[in-house]
Amino acid sequence: MHRGTYATFSGQLSREAMLWAAILRAGPGAALSHQTAAELHGLSGDCSEVIHLTVSLGRHPGPIRGAVVHRSGRIAAATHPVQLPPRTRVEETVIDLTQSAASFDEAYDWVCRAISGRLTTAARLRAALDARPKVRWRTGLTVALAEAGSGLHSILERQYVRDVEVPHGLPAATRQARTAQVPRSRYVDNLYGEAGLAVELDGQAAHGIEQRRADMRRDNAHAAAGIVTLRYSWADVTERPCAVAMQIAEVMASRGAPVSLRPCSHTCPVPARRRRRPS
Repeated sequence: MHRGTYATFSGQLSREAMLWAAILRAGPGAALSHQTAAELHGLSGDCSEVIHLTVSLGRHPGPIRGAVVHRSGRIAAATHPVQLPPRTRVEETVIDLTQSAASFDEAYDWVCRAISGRLTTAARLRAALDARPKVRWRTGLTVALAEAGSGLHSILERQYVRDVEVPHGLPAATRQARTAQVPRSRYVDNLYGEAGLAVELDGQAAHGIEQRRADMRRDNAHAAAGIVTLRYSWADVTERPCAVAMQIAEVMASRGAPVSLRPCSHTCPVPARRRRRPS
């Protein structure tokens, strides 16, 4: 399979065999990392096109077919102590991926995936971040971890807070709020409890049919409990944030919750000092 690495069986090579072969070829102390570790941790649903490995700074295994070799002075501490094939811990993997990301939004997305998928916590990621002396976007990532710790679990949710809620003076919603425990817990992206209003954000990609059915059942259950649901897409939040804010304010006012709107800019259609109260 590689120089000095042989398969002891015939037939098609499994993904696990390919990963082990690359690890063995890289030598002692090597660990799967970056996109390949993300694949194993469940951070990414796709197999990486190439196998990513990290070795210690002093090792030079040479080219490995189908693999990219990274070097780190702290690979021993970054490697998970028991998981096989050897791989970097999920927190180390996330920080690695933020450093190889093409943009800060992509880096932010890796942080959100890890926390919303319950693979780690904001505190553990912050500890991994602090352990590295040189990190690109350190300030932004620190803010991102604080936001994720407060319940913002996607780029769209961050945009909603920054473009819709805060600049227009809407009250702060409860993020990732649990709304029912029987027959099972249900969660919403944003809950304005006083108004009985849930605001759901559906992302850039359309949900599959099973997800749409689950959303419909949840919305119906919320309606029976007196909670109305508004849903917004990526385009709504990023291209029409003022209209979204005004609609949310209208619904909140109609349900008896005082709400105060302010214009986010001189071009905002929200009238200055507009205050809506229940009649």
